[in-house]
Amino acid sequence: MNGIEAAQGFSAMGSESRLSVLQTLVRAGERGLSVGDIQARTGIAASTLAHHLKFLAAANLIVQRKEGRSIVSTANYGHLNALAGFILENCCSDQGETS
Repeated sequence: MNGIEAAQGFSAMGSESRLSVLQTLVRAGERGLSVGDIQARTGIAASTLAHHLKFLAAANLIVQRKEGRSIVSTANYGHLNALAGFILENCCSDQGETS
């Protein structure tokens, strides 16, 4: 993962509402949730939710698929793990240095 991809991912999570949607999808697991289920769990209005889902999908944080007449969203666990790895990659590497 490069810095640009990481910045896009973290930026997409930079809204309380989008973070709530993402956490809801992480809790839902691999099955994912329909837009109606996400709306019921988060209380976000349908038009606003559609905007947040589009933003999260564009940042590759969620994956959306069509199941019948419904759109089901799932957290993109691989990308989320890569973001965590990116931010923690050099964890504590300066700890031994003294100023």
